[in-house]
Amino acid sequence: MRTWILETDAELRGLRQDLRQEINTRAGAHADRILGDVAHDLVIVASELATNAIHHGRPPTIVELFQREHRFLLTAADHDRGSEPRIAGDRPPGEGGFGLQMPAVWPATSRGTAPPR
Repeated sequence: MRTWILETDAELRGLRQDLRQEINTRAGAHADRILGDVAHDLVIVASELATNAIHHGRPPTIVELFQREHRFLLTAADHDRGSEPRIAGDRPPGEGGFGLQMPAVWPATSRGTAPPR
């Protein structure tokens, strides 16, 4: 398990770099190797979830990466107990709420199936 504790947007770049290095290390590759599609998507989803938690939740934001064999589990949580994350409905781009759709769609695409439309 690996844990990151974030307070601000300024820490997101470090999260992405650390997560990429962590995945590569666990795969026995060089830390700066270009990630495969699934690992790359995992870094993007982690960044989106952490960004949402920082912007809409209560600090600190905690991101955790677990591994069991060749499978990863990523969690992101903030400390806002008074509200729940909401996925955007039919809002136009730019009005927010789309970041939560990525992790909902990503697991299907990582298995090689088409995402729901």
